[in-house]
Amino acid sequence: MTVQSRHSVPNREYKSRMFVRIFEDKQKLLELYNAVSGKHYSDPELLTINTLENAIYMSMHNDLSFLIDSRLSLYEHQSTQNPNMPVRFLIYLSDLYASMVKGKNLYGTRMIPLPTPRCIVFYNGHAEQPDREILYLSDAYTVKDGDYSLELKAEVLNINAGHNRELLETCRTLGEYAEYVRRVREYTGEMPIEDAVERAIRECIAEDILKEFLEQNRAEAKAMSIYEYNEEEHIRMEREDAFEDGRKAGYESGVEEGRKQERMNTEKEKRRAEQERERAEMAESEIQRLKTELEILRIRND
Repeated sequence: MTVQSRHSVPNREYKSRMFVRIFEDKQKLLELYNAVSGKHYSDPELLTINTLENAIYMSMHNDLSFLIDSRLSLYEHQSTQNPNMPVRFLIYLSDLYASMVKGKNLYGTRMIPLPTPRCIVFYNGHAEQPDREILYLSDAYTVKDGDYSLELKAEVLNINAGHNRELLETCRTLGEYAEYVRRVREYTGEMPIEDAVERAIRECIAEDILKEFLEQNRAEAKAMSIYEYNEEEHIRMEREDAFEDGRKAGYESGVEEGRKQERMNTEKEKRRAEQERERAEMAESEIQRLKTELEILRIRND
């Protein structure tokens, strides 16, 4: 059963994530890559960004993908837990590899080299999440025999405040982004989202937190932050509604099942009573027959 939405869908005019807008800058992206990989590259021009605008399937687009040193990195930002990230990465990779081998002889005897992929999710949602978790494509397989022809793993890194401190310190921009998000969330508990975002932006600029980005993209940053917050709330409420609908449906189904069982029990009791009555009548008839036979024998003997 499809659950109908009861809540307004967030305005998708600002669907570009603030995370993506920050790290589509090559210098910032290289800083993030170095922090994640342990490398020490200094020239951002070594990066070749090849982020998909639309994947083949479902008009998806990934957040960030790029090539450096024959490695293909795919980065996704998530504010909700999503066990389907491995299959999403598989779709993105298939599309990227398809574009890389286009025009090349896939039927030839010479192997076509492919860059080595690494798939990472940067998570900063409300739900509890360990510092690091690995999701496997095979987790979704219906047959668990361990002999898989295809496997893909996605690394989930928690970038909320208090998690992965070394990563957030090594990549200052990522740490500042995490702090900005923390403030927005904290202030939304005290005031409307528009005021909370404005306060967070004002404080962060004053404290040199994402200062350059926020100064240059203040209106866009505010719009994106409000959109992302509304989207999170929309997803949360939709899930709560789905749970409530499921609970209600389960309750109603249980009540109906109980009534059905009660009717069945009543019918059984009726059949049992009827059978007992029939047996009693048969027994009474048999008794009367035996009494008649005994009376006849008595008369004969007399």
